[in-house]
Amino acid sequence: METNGEPLTPLTPEQARSALADTQRVRASATALAATPWPNWFFATLTLYVAALPIVYGGVMADPEWLLPRPAWAGVMLAMTVAYASLFRVAAKGWRDRTGVALRFDVLPKRATVPLMIGLPVLLVGPGFAFRVTGWPGWLIAASLTGAAVSAGFHLTFVRLHRKTEQKPAWKPA
Repeated sequence: METNGEPLTPLTPEQARSALADTQRVRASATALAATPWPNWFFATLTLYVAALPIVYGGVMADPEWLLPRPAWAGVMLAMTVAYASLFRVAAKGWRDRTGVALRFDVLPKRATVPLMIGLPVLLVGPGFAFRVTGWPGWLIAASLTGAAVSAGFHLTFVRLHRKTEQKPAWKPA
């Protein structure tokens, strides 16, 4: 801490409370910025990706060729994954340029992100195996619709989380 050669004077209780309130306000603001939901265009991209992935994966996993040859399904999966990763980078860079805060997943509530990290891979990959065993495409369609609903639900949850954080003051005046 720079003092310009002057001795440090102890803070009064009021100055200490004020400094603490400022610190809490900055911390709440940074948390709100980092937890802000994706732009709407990326939300739509993510939802379409999550909806398409079970069907494309099912095509790759199909025992006999289903609708398209297996290499075509693999090519579609590769192309859509590359497109998604590129758009993710664009959204993250835009967010960082606009707010000065890098996207952080560690500020999101664990009660929401842990079930998502466990359940989403099961939802996206499991129906492909079920389709391979049974041959019934209903597994893929159900997973696609459920994945789109989960994506929309999480987006709305994070929008609500962000609005709560914006509206709630981080400090109380003394």
